Amino acid sequence: MAVAPNMPRQCDLIDPLSPPMLAQNVLNPVSAPRLPGRGQRALAIAALVLLPWLTAAHVRAAEPVPASRAVIGFDPSELDEQGLEGPPDGKRAVDYELCIPAGEQFTAEVGAIDASAQLYPGARGRIGCGPGQVLVIGNTHQPDFALVLRRLAELPYVERIERTWFE
Repeated sequence: MAVAPNMPRQCDLIDPLSPPMLAQNVLNPVSAPRLPGRGQRALAIAALVLLPWLTAAHVRAAEPVPASRAVIGFDPSELDEQGLEGPPDGKRAVDYELCIPAGEQFTAEVGAIDASAQLYPGARGRIGCGPGQVLVIGNTHQPDFALVLRRLAELPYVERIERTWFE
């Protein structure tokens, strides 16, 4: 029996992605019906276009941590606009400490950035300043405290800024 040229063949009417056919195709991939040429190309193009988008939707790239945030050992965003923390009836500033190299140029640079900076040559502090370093203690109760912290953290010789806990 001859098939009319405009009539689809029986194998073209089977949907290879229907659940029964999908199960059969997975169990026996050799006998899986092939998609027509145009369908294969469309499926390949769709896969190439959608795959990066689908992958990006499920895997979020890690955002780089700014170098200044990695140096600061506490979260300045937890403070209010005046640089204070705590309940409304018990606000207090956060004191912090860092080590800088001994020398007039370093102390002058830090003093120009942080008006609250107090220098303690020879003291180690909890942060553990070593020989040839000066302990600096400052606090957040000052204008633009977040900018001050960021600028201190960006100094190439400042390795860490930690919260100070007085005893």
